[in-house]
This record gives sequence, C-alpha cells and structure tokens, in this order.
Amino acid sequence: MPSIEVKGMSCNHCVMNVTKTLSALPGLTNVSVDLAKGLATFDAQAFDAEAVRAAIAKIGFEPGAVQ
Repeated sequence: MPSIEVKGMSCNHCVMNVTKTLSALPGLTNVSVDLAKGLATFDAQAFDAEAVRAAIAKIGFEPGAVQ
C-alpha cells in the first residue's frame, strides 16, 4: 500500500481535504489519512507519484516522498 507524508495538517478538516483531493486522482482508491502520523495511504494499481505530490502541494500542504 503506497503512502505519502503530508506536513501541515492540523485538524479533521485538513484530513478531509487531503482525502477528497487524493481520492479524485486517477488510479487511487481507499484513501486513508492519519492526522497524528501525518500520513496518507492509498491503494493503487498505477499512479503518477508527482501528480500525488502536486495535488497535496496545491491545497497548501507539504508533501513528502511517495513510498
């Protein structure tokens, strides 16, 4: 299951925003965001890691590396 660190989240609204944003990307399903860990995980058959990072940055958070 791929994951990405998301820095800058401070509340459940942030979690919902990241979840909604990542869920809208092609190929990503079952998105789960953990506020305490600052981590988003998802299922994906094939995806563009840079698109994931760009989507997170676009909504005002700092993305880490996709793992």
